[in-house]
Amino acid sequence: MGTAPDGSGARDPGLQPERTRLAWRRTTLSCTVVVALAVRRLTQSVAPGVVTAGAVALTGVAWLVFGLVAHGRMRAMAAGRPPVLGTRGAGLVALCTVVLAVSVAVVLVGGG
Repeated sequence: MGTAPDGSGARDPGLQPERTRLAWRRTTLSCTVVVALAVRRLTQSVAPGVVTAGAVALTGVAWLVFGLVAHGRMRAMAAGRPPVLGTRGAGLVALCTVVLAVSVAVVLVGGG
């Protein structure tokens, strides 16, 4: 299953790298929508508070870091055998996900 059709034992990744690259794109797009909605909420607030503005700024930073990691992974998928996502990259992605969730919750609850 993981070998070439000619039985040579060489790795045949099939469409797996393409599916993974597309998954990174979808996730990045989802993060972009979250940031856009948070900014929209901030701009529609009558008197946005410092906490809300800070949460939106933090959301933007998390989106930027996530985008950089995702872009690196999408570029790596072009290789025949892409490198494994390292501990640092996985930790950054997890941290960005938590920061996005918490900061958007602050924006929604704080509302301004």
